[in-house]
Amino acid sequence: MAEQINQTTIKNEVTLEGVGLHTGKQVTLTFKPATADTGYVFKRVDLEGAPEIAADVSYVVDTQRGTSLEKNGVSIQTCEHVLAACVGLEIDNVLIEMNESEPPIMDGSSKFFVEALEKAGKTELDAAREEYVVKDVISYVDEKTGSELVIMPSNEYEITTMVDFGTKILGTQNASIKSLSEFKDQISDSRTFSFLHELETLLEHGLIRGGDLNNAIVYVDKELSPDTMEKLRKAFNKDEISVKPNGILDNLTLHHPNEAARHKLLDVIGDLALIGTRIRGKVIATKPGHFVNTEFAKKLAKHIKDEKRNNVPQVDLNQPPLMDVNQIMKMLPHRPPFLLVDKIFELTDEYVIGTKGVTMNEQFFNGHFPGAPVMPGVLIVEAMAQTGGIFILSTVPDPENYLTYFMKIDKVKFKQKVVPGDQLIFKCNLITPIRRGICHMQGYAFANGKLCAEAELMAQIVKSKDA
Repeated sequence: MAEQINQTTIKNEVTLEGVGLHTGKQVTLTFKPATADTGYVFKRVDLEGAPEIAADVSYVVDTQRGTSLEKNGVSIQTCEHVLAACVGLEIDNVLIEMNESEPPIMDGSSKFFVEALEKAGKTELDAAREEYVVKDVISYVDEKTGSELVIMPSNEYEITTMVDFGTKILGTQNASIKSLSEFKDQISDSRTFSFLHELETLLEHGLIRGGDLNNAIVYVDKELSPDTMEKLRKAFNKDEISVKPNGILDNLTLHHPNEAARHKLLDVIGDLALIGTRIRGKVIATKPGHFVNTEFAKKLAKHIKDEKRNNVPQVDLNQPPLMDVNQIMKMLPHRPPFLLVDKIFELTDEYVIGTKGVTMNEQFFNGHFPGAPVMPGVLIVEAMAQTGGIFILSTVPDPENYLTYFMKIDKVKFKQKVVPGDQLIFKCNLITPIRRGICHMQGYAFANGKLCAEAELMAQIVKSKDA
């Protein structure tokens, strides 16, 4: 069994101040420690009620010049550089308070966020880190642009970006990291960039109000006219604007020859943070951008959700069970033909796993249906409930003196038929702690390696009259 790795957060809060690239507004950002399973959460302290927005791909509303989130009318703009720093330092939980909608651009990279988080320190939490281990190749292609993201199995979280800007000044570039341990030194200081023709458009539309020549690399891909020169001089509050021999505007020196590709890699890490789960796999991103990154993140998040739901418990049917049918009958009041669980293989404080071998001898097959026997869905739910009954009755010292009653069945879904010869596996997870004999569970039924039914179950145990 693999060694458990615990979740992390920061030890102390830490604050940065700066200007939002697109809003031009002064902003204070504070990283604060967060409890296990919080993930990355933004908090708008400037708004009434200090609303929070989780870094979740389902809240993505705009990817034009950065990745923007919105929930209930509250927005967060250009979140990717902050999130990349959190992921790159392997910090799992952090609260990010801001008094504006956009984090400070700083120098256009993640460097200053990394430095702040390192200053805050990292601490381990008493909860296991969830990690999605990639087993199959998953891809997303944008037919319009030719952009593509692919993820495949790997022992580490690896990322490779391949970019082709189709210009003489900035052609094809690649960048790679073999693990997140390389992020700080290899990627975090790579700054955002723009081409001159894009910059002109942005200025005309009143964007990049917080831009200056120190937080964005500007590649000059066209002749610099006197009119454009004057616009840039005013926009950047500079007496003079010039182009360096390497085609970069004014006095910026590249941190890396392939800084543009490295920044694209940084963006990929930040955008894929919106999946909400750590990833172990190799990402190859061809011509990535915020739109294709977040569309891929949506696809991967759905794949992970579906796989979790279809996560069939590993049960060795050849091993002696924790409880056989005779022991089950000592606990449950049900008797054949209405006893619908044969064995219990696992029983913990959080869940129970049971099984039922479905044979042609089941009485319900007589009428359901002649010539095409199918186990009634309601009996699958009942079998799930009986498995859950074992769980709840195991919490009292004298289970034989108690009966379990349904209070509510909710969100029932049937996915696959159950037929004679199938081996049903049931898993019931506790949703909320048991209080006053009331148990709220999430139940799953699996057969042939697939989820065949699920439901939320609420039951109550009461003392029998004879007790």
